[in-house]
Amino acid sequence: MDHFFRRKRVGLLKPLLSLSLVFASFLMIHKLKLAEKEGVGVKHPRDAGWCGSECFSFKKGVVKTSLGSSDSLVLKNDLDAHRVSNGTPASWDAQVLNCSEDASVRAQDWFRRLDPRFHQFVLHRHCRYFPMLINHPEKCAGGEVHLLMVVKSVIEQHDRREAVRKTWGKEHTLDGKKIKTLFLLGSPTTGKDTKNLQKLIEYEDMIYGDILQWDFMDTFFNLTLKEVNFLKWFDIYCPGVQFIFKGDDDVFVNTQNLLELISFKVEERKDADLFVGDTISKAIPIRNRQSKYYIPKELYDKPYPPYVGGGGFLMSAQLARRLFVVSEDLELYPIDDVFLGMCLQKLHLAPELHAGFRTFGITRRRVSPMNSEPCFYKDLIVVHKLSAQELLRMWSVVHNEDLVCAQRTSV
Repeated sequence: MDHFFRRKRVGLLKPLLSLSLVFASFLMIHKLKLAEKEGVGVKHPRDAGWCGSECFSFKKGVVKTSLGSSDSLVLKNDLDAHRVSNGTPASWDAQVLNCSEDASVRAQDWFRRLDPRFHQFVLHRHCRYFPMLINHPEKCAGGEVHLLMVVKSVIEQHDRREAVRKTWGKEHTLDGKKIKTLFLLGSPTTGKDTKNLQKLIEYEDMIYGDILQWDFMDTFFNLTLKEVNFLKWFDIYCPGVQFIFKGDDDVFVNTQNLLELISFKVEERKDADLFVGDTISKAIPIRNRQSKYYIPKELYDKPYPPYVGGGGFLMSAQLARRLFVVSEDLELYPIDDVFLGMCLQKLHLAPELHAGFRTFGITRRRVSPMNSEPCFYKDLIVVHKLSAQELLRMWSVVHNEDLVCAQRTSV
């Protein structure tokens, strides 16, 4: 089952991976302790249990949260009116998971013809909301948040999260507008080092307090689970947030340009249905079996609705709540950005194309010198794809007062 299990490694690979993890763990703990000494948002440990990804039932109360008693009253007051008006649950209610496969699907002719790699996705497509391992219900409390930066990541990509925190994901107030950041994670893959990885992510969250984690495996097909679980979480806990930027942990975001785009849309009164990014129109499913995005005809056999590249896009909080409502009536689809396009289509909306969002890079040829030209980054909003080191370097260069761009750059 691609969603919940992994093949066992054999031979020397397993001990080598374990040794690599031990080394990486020591390195990560050292970096986190340095951050803690520097006073970066240190959080106190929370009393909670832990259950690995192989667990299919959850006891209430195991979810980790840093919501203290003084915050509870504030958060309760902020959320009560929102919940009364739309029937939103008072807290995350997916506490017990009992998700067996839908055996009736096996009898369908189309399922027998389906590529085997999609079997487990289809058999468990009804499994939508999962227990939370780490939660931060207080993230949106304490006054209105103008922009919530929501970043898809996986446990092993600690260096990318560190780079984001030091650059465009830094929590602060810019031009009077409060910016908050969250990282979305699933659970580590089942194996010998699962508990070690989980403890590392809990330690990281203890320091930064910016991680939401659910108990489903971090696989490509499960990216859609991150979308629907976040939309539900947002609807519960974030009544005061105005806008959401959602992207990957390997993009460059020019925060100032992003805020300027938001201000422009607000002035033009075009912010209620705002959903903007690198729009892809008239796309069809890829039938090449070697492609990461391969979709068999049995699963989907018509053109895709317009959608935006998942590397980074901007939407209004109002639209996010509407997307949550319509998403509950749609079957999950294994490509997350296409799934959001399906949700928009159901609302009779289309995403807006904006040239400042380059989710395929400045040019599609990664070796192009334009992809490392800082004056492009200074004028654009989102550029994909950068390593942690490239992001830190480009952020430093773009924000260097000595950088001179002769004229406004466009591509």
